[in-house]
Amino acid sequence: MLRLLTFSVIQSALLCLAQILLKQAMLTMQKFHFTLSFFHSLLTNWWLLGCGISFLFAGGLWVYMLKVFPFSQVYPLTSITYVFGVAAATWVFHEQVNSIQWLGVMLIMAGTALIAR
Repeated sequence: MLRLLTFSVIQSALLCLAQILLKQAMLTMQKFHFTLSFFHSLLTNWWLLGCGISFLFAGGLWVYMLKVFPFSQVYPLTSITYVFGVAAATWVFHEQVNSIQWLGVMLIMAGTALIAR
């Protein structure tokens, strides 16, 4: 179970990193236009490239986890991503996260712990 938990944390961290990079890419993008300039800026956006690489590694790890571990244990553990996501919203994007939202995340994690047992 420790191996599965380790892989789940790594996979969730990669998914969260991909979402952070995607958010950053969207913040730096210009307004959408059907122009060559817009598509060039899209293809040369390093944040977007990092997002794709993170998704690729997370997907590869996900495929491995599905192959090796029972689906009934693997899938609920993906909710670890919620903890990372709310933490990233606070620390990276300086968003206000109230105690009710943190309570919701903790309830999700408690449910995950019950399901994954």
